[in-house]
Formats: sequence, C-alpha cells, structure tokens
Amino acid sequence: MAPATPIQRRLVTATLLAGFWSVLPLPAGAQNTPSASNEPPEFVTSRLTNEQLNALRQGGFVLYMRHGTTDSTQPDRPNLDVNNCSTQRPLNDEGRKVAQQVGAAIKRLQIPVGEVRASPLCRTRETAQLAFGTKVAVDPLLIYTSHLTSAQKQPVIENTRKYLSESVPAGTNRVLVAHGPNMADVMGYFVKPEGTVVVLQPRGQGKFDYLATIKPDQWADLR
Repeated sequence: MAPATPIQRRLVTATLLAGFWSVLPLPAGAQNTPSASNEPPEFVTSRLTNEQLNALRQGGFVLYMRHGTTDSTQPDRPNLDVNNCSTQRPLNDEGRKVAQQVGAAIKRLQIPVGEVRASPLCRTRETAQLAFGTKVAVDPLLIYTSHLTSAQKQPVIENTRKYLSESVPAGTNRVLVAHGPNMADVMGYFVKPEGTVVVLQPRGQGKFDYLATIKPDQWADLR
C-alpha cells in the first residue's frame, strides 16, 4: 500500500468522524435527479437581481467564491502538500487580477464582508487575501475534494454545508473561498468559470437556498 500523502494525513481524524455523520437532504437549488443518460443535468444558474443586491447590502448571506483563474500547465502533484505551493496548481496573473477586481467590486457596491474562510491550498488563500485582505481564516475542511476518497470527502461536505447554512449576523456577509468540485459534491453545482461568486441564503439546520451566480465579467454591470 502506498504511503499516505500529506493531504490525506491531515484529514484522517475528520475522516474517522465521518462514519457516523449522516448525509442531510440536498438544499433548495440542488440538482439531484439524474438524466436518462445517468449524467446529472446542468445546474441552472440565475443572475443577481437589483433586489438581491440591495438585500446583500443589509447582510445575512453567504458568498461562495471559487478561486481565481489558474495555470493549468502546472497541475496539482500526486504528492500535494498544502504547505508547499510548488506542489499545487497556482493562480496565474489573470487569476490574481480577477481576485482583486472581485474584492474591489464588492467594496464598490457596499456589500459588507465579515467572516472570510478559505481552503488551505495556495490558490484559494491567495485569492482570499487579494480580494478581502488579511482577515482570512484558513479552514482545512474546505480542501479541494477531487483529490479525496468518498470517505475523506464527507467531513469537507459537512463542514461546507455548515457554513452555507448557519445564520449570518445582519450587517455582514460570510465569505467562503474554495473550489468548484466542492459545491458539486454539496449541491450538484460545479461552479464555473474560476473566479465566480455564488450567493446563498442560509436557512439553518443544514439547509440553504441558492439565489444567484456572479461571474467575473458581470460585476461591472451591477450598480
């Protein structure tokens, strides 16, 4: 048997807990009915409305951001180490620009940001810091799920669902900066393209509603 990779060792405790965690029903917005070809249908996205934007300014929502554009010529290595950026797929210059532009747009639109949590991979941490400054909490259980077994994914899915569904104080919004596959595991929505922000309304008890998607090139149209 091959030795455990660093990322697997970091998740072993959470994986042991996953055995008695049950999977909650998919929240509103999730696509859970397979098509005739057994492939899940494409998730139907919605653009943010003016009414939703005004609500965001009052707080109480979750913004799930996929990291900025990455350099696909440098894929994650099999021996990926969260503490060694050279083993991971990095942001490219465009991805850094996207992260800064998203952060600037959120500030321009007067959308209040409170708690910011990021996956421990370098591309997500850098995205969060460029967009939201230094107040970023690194959360190991927002890690990229495509590298994990089904058992290892479970605590990540549960943790993500927790932060999507827990109430957010009025006057602020929670931000999660993570990965496309993670949301696909949670609610059947593979967030794309990179740099996209998803707006969700927490409902408590593991439930949340999908409201809208904001792609990187759509921020300029918001007022």
